[in-house]
Amino acid sequence: MERQSKGRGRKFLYSFSFHTLMFSIAIHGGAGTIARHLLDKEKQAAYEAGLNAALNAGFALLEAGGTALDAVTAAVVSLEDCQLFNAGKGSVFNHEGRQEMDASVMRGDNRAAGAVAGVHGVKNPIHLARAVMEQSEHVLLSGAGAEAFARLQGLAFEPDEYFFDAFRYRQYQEALAADRIQLDHSASGDRKFSTVGAVARDSQGNLCAATSTGGMTNKKYGRIGDTPVIGAGTYAHNATCAVSCTGHGELFLRQVAAHQVHCLMAYKACSLEEACRQVVMTDLVAIGGEGGLIAVDAQGNVAMPFNSEGMYRGYRSSNGKHGVFIHAE
Repeated sequence: MERQSKGRGRKFLYSFSFHTLMFSIAIHGGAGTIARHLLDKEKQAAYEAGLNAALNAGFALLEAGGTALDAVTAAVVSLEDCQLFNAGKGSVFNHEGRQEMDASVMRGDNRAAGAVAGVHGVKNPIHLARAVMEQSEHVLLSGAGAEAFARLQGLAFEPDEYFFDAFRYRQYQEALAADRIQLDHSASGDRKFSTVGAVARDSQGNLCAATSTGGMTNKKYGRIGDTPVIGAGTYAHNATCAVSCTGHGELFLRQVAAHQVHCLMAYKACSLEEACRQVVMTDLVAIGGEGGLIAVDAQGNVAMPFNSEGMYRGYRSSNGKHGVFIHAE
């Protein structure tokens, strides 16, 4: 069921909830000021196609009895391979004119986690984050060291040309000329926090979350946001929920947003909907945090709250319900 609340003259969609045990997947492709009247039909159709492709990739695995881990990995890979989204191939340019990508993944059954920050040339950073979780004794690797580990694991790299996009490059040139760090802006002036992510519950009852991003255009000094930080941008625990965040990373870091959803459920017995609404609509707003998150709980219920004008998002469940959305529908 969709529910809306009003604030600051805008409508906010804050959840989808189901109440039967099932397997489910939800994805996001970023949140922010996504003006409805400036999103033409062709562009909207392209975003919806990208979201549907990612949902289908993940849900097909769940439907075949696959794991939540494999499902969120497949969904995020699909989004990383789509140039519309700021992750993988579609990553924005940093101050040096190249991509610095972050990603993380976490399992809800044993709380295993892996993450990478500031990597360059890795085709699918989510594969590298998973390799850190499964093939190393660490949780978070960064920069050249993470890239060396990726090569050791035989992961795919791509040349700079693979990541080049004329629109992203114009964004970079504008930010460079103005000497500012900026979020993912469109030519129309929309402001987007274009992280991608996926959460899932599989038929065995296991939860998993994964998140990937190219960060901010013209970012400097090796800036790292919430995406690769377990508990801030990504969290999963089988007893409560799996969460993937998208928004202004500094604020999500300060709020430890993903873990806070878990804490509200674990220690205050909040429902998924209540916990997500508290974090996104109250706690983040109180410190100026804009964005949203996707979450799934131990019963397969899904929540997709956001406090911005829009969020690229979608869900699909074994009860037959599904959909992709951009604005508050």
